[in-house]
Amino acid sequence: MRKLILLIGVPVLLIAAYVLYLAVDAGEFRSVENLHPGECRRIAGVPGAEDITLHPERDLALVSSFNRRAAIAGDVRPGGIYAWALDGSMDSPVNLTPDAGKDFRPHGISLFVDDEGRGTLFVVNHPGESLFGDQPGKSAGPAHAVEVFDLQGQRLVHRETLAHESMISPNDIVAVDHERFYFTNDHGSAPGWQRTLEDYLRLGRANVVYFNGSEYREVADGLSYANGINLSTDGMRLYVAEVTHGRIRDYLRDLQDGSLEQLRRFDVGFGVDNIEVDPDNGDLLLGGHVKLLTFTRHAGDAEVLAPSQAARVRLHPEPRIETLFLDDGELISGASVATARDQTILIGSVFEPHMVVCRKGAG
Repeated sequence: MRKLILLIGVPVLLIAAYVLYLAVDAGEFRSVENLHPGECRRIAGVPGAEDITLHPERDLALVSSFNRRAAIAGDVRPGGIYAWALDGSMDSPVNLTPDAGKDFRPHGISLFVDDEGRGTLFVVNHPGESLFGDQPGKSAGPAHAVEVFDLQGQRLVHRETLAHESMISPNDIVAVDHERFYFTNDHGSAPGWQRTLEDYLRLGRANVVYFNGSEYREVADGLSYANGINLSTDGMRLYVAEVTHGRIRDYLRDLQDGSLEQLRRFDVGFGVDNIEVDPDNGDLLLGGHVKLLTFTRHAGDAEVLAPSQAARVRLHPEPRIETLFLDDGELISGASVATARDQTILIGSVFEPHMVVCRKGAG
């Protein structure tokens, strides 16, 4: 009998200990005291504003929007790339892709603008993503792709669609120039029980892929839920967020062939999702999840509030984390991105029907 108790009890205790460890590490016991810099308000009209990037030369934010809740419920609606003026001169965000069909389900985005002002926007798209179930008229094309747009004034003109077998579960993307880019695969498995194991056991099956304009090549592997990705202002360093570990990997980049060499990794204290880079000083601007397990519940139920955080990382001489925004989920739940310019901070989320703008010095 004693052997039977040990045979059953020890595994149960080990599982319970791991669950407790996971809950603690995921931030489930962390207290949240709201920190709103200045006056913060919601900007409607951009459901699922999962990624936001700023034009380097204009007071313009580009927002990746897709109504994931409606899609999961079986009501797939066209996503869009929206423009919003940082100075508040627009009454509401403007859809730059009004003719996009239901196969346009944007995720991570990256804008490259050259010295002459020419802009190219790269957009991770999931036209046939099985996460959204079997839909009437579902795309017969690839599950995942990268859509390439030319930014012409206030217009986005579609240039081409890129798809490849290396796009297993693409999440975010960063442009090197008008043709080349890196993207993250946040999982190594298709949706299902294997992907669930990746998440809860935090298996290192995610990766980074480089496209040199003609060929795709894996340049980093062994990551756990690789999410946001971005380049330093000089293009020498590449940063990748590992959301389930709450950390960032810092790579040295070979400018000739795109290869990566990991230099360090550092914790940021929350489930970092997307990474933006401050062009003025090279600081990292992060958006993410305070309580990861609560966020998974929020994904399935809009009534569950998931706390949100935005932070700045000053990289030199050593990484220093400064919290810019903290919210218990009432103003915005499930934040996935934060970016800032001057006194304005923009925050987007995976599921909310709005984004948030905060103006420091106001209120």
